[in-house]
Amino acid sequence: MDSLAAVALPGLWDRLVGTQPDPDLWVVLATAAAALAVVVPHTLWRISRNAITIAHEGGHGLVALLTGRTLTGIRLHSDTSGLTVSRGKPYGLGMILTAASGYTAPPLLGLGGAALLAAGHVTLLLWAATALLVVMLVMIRNAYGVLTVVLTGGTFLLVSWLAGPQVQAAFAYAVVWFLLLGGVRPAFELQVKRSRGGAGDSDADQLSRLTHVPAALWLFLFHAVSLCSLMGGGRWLLGM
Repeated sequence: MDSLAAVALPGLWDRLVGTQPDPDLWVVLATAAAALAVVVPHTLWRISRNAITIAHEGGHGLVALLTGRTLTGIRLHSDTSGLTVSRGKPYGLGMILTAASGYTAPPLLGLGGAALLAAGHVTLLLWAATALLVVMLVMIRNAYGVLTVVLTGGTFLLVSWLAGPQVQAAFAYAVVWFLLLGGVRPAFELQVKRSRGGAGDSDADQLSRLTHVPAALWLFLFHAVSLCSLMGGGRWLLGM
């Protein structure tokens, strides 16, 4: 048994940190088109937005932990909304960073994923995403949230273990394009809601109350992060 583990573990490590060849340009463009196709149409966006919500609430949760807050639970709802609850001071830098991390998490995750793919680390990206989803699953506090995270994590696991290198690369590129493109739309949706007098307790409004900075400036930050991440990540993915 010990000898088997000694052989298997280095092999797994080499597979994890090793590099894989870049896919053909047509694959990169096709995955970008596929991601765009599930972000732009409203009908498909109502379904695919669940994945953005996972990243959004996961961003809140991760930053809450990193800033010393106590994460008590995450809830994901069928209307693609979510709620992350943490305990700690209701003011201060930790609370501000936690509130600011939701809308910025999906595009920044996409940017990080683009950096990994540009370096040829397809397997590392898939395994890291699976690990993050497993950790997040522990904090989910409702049935729909569990179902959503299990299905998403299961998809990553199946692709990373059973699919061939070309399928893995295409899947990884599609996921990263989706995070980059899908990370742009929520800030515009929030802007529309606020212009109609809705979303009074949005992340931007909470940040405004915490910092005494107008919510419109926080909304501008969300736009800037998502659009800059899309431009930078897109250049990496396209090999520019």
